Amino acid sequence: MLKIRIIFALLVLAVPVARTSYADTGILLLAHGASGEWNARVTELAGQIDRTRPTEVAFGMATRANLQAGVDRLAARGVTEIVAVPLFVSSWSSVITSTEYLLGQRAEAPAALAAYAKMNHAQPAPAATSGSGPAGHEGHTAVADGTTPVKSPVPIRMTPALNDHPIVADILVSRARSISRDPAEEALVIVAHGPNEDEDNRRWLADMASLATRIGNTARFASIDYLTLRDDAPKPVRDRATVELRALVAKSSARGQRVLIVPLLISLGGIDRGLRERLDGMTYVMADAALLPDERLVTWVLAMAGTR
Repeated sequence: MLKIRIIFALLVLAVPVARTSYADTGILLLAHGASGEWNARVTELAGQIDRTRPTEVAFGMATRANLQAGVDRLAARGVTEIVAVPLFVSSWSSVITSTEYLLGQRAEAPAALAAYAKMNHAQPAPAATSGSGPAGHEGHTAVADGTTPVKSPVPIRMTPALNDHPIVADILVSRARSISRDPAEEALVIVAHGPNEDEDNRRWLADMASLATRIGNTARFASIDYLTLRDDAPKPVRDRATVELRALVAKSSARGQRVLIVPLLISLGGIDRGLRERLDGMTYVMADAALLPDERLVTWVLAMAGTR
């Protein structure tokens, strides 16, 4: 009997145990990428999300090599599907539509993709949050150009960007309150980067209007306005945006209101410097943080990925 028990125990030990910890949904966090500090905030966010679901980052503007590298790392971690979550302020841009094509979410390549492929936005692929290396698909990026959809052994789906999500409004309220003294006597101005195309800009503004309504339901400022800077649009468009911004600040100041500027940006360290230049000589107070860093974005990513 003892021999039988020993043999049975050895057989049990010989049976492979299914590894279920990472055989699940993996998250590919998409982010524009900027300075080292900017990227570090995104990587830190990814690390927090990774405690719940395997998460990797792909920086760039529809940068195929980085997308493929992120997919490869997730595949190496044994995920059964990948959810790409754009950590972008808005879904309404050619960067998003180009990324959709590269991830197999749309049939036809947007015209802008060819231009992105020629631009040198590729950055060194960030270290995997799991500590694992690529999945052995190095040949993918070696033979493919920047307009070829990525290859993945598992299904990929992609979610919308931040847009007018309630968590975005909550973070903006926190940023406004951090510099507020008396909301009833203050004018809040939400400022975003904005896209190049006019139609996309109308969609950005529609989402910002929704955010302003959400903010107004929570915090009672004297006024809440919003606009886009259109930084990458032609100079006449940028100049009109600057005139609009300065006029808005001047009008609120003339009413005796204290002007609060809250950037609707993923992180500070780039566009906000140009914003200060545009407001040179004017009186206002600007929030000292954008959407990052904020742990509420962990909740947003997991909710968008359908894993929370």
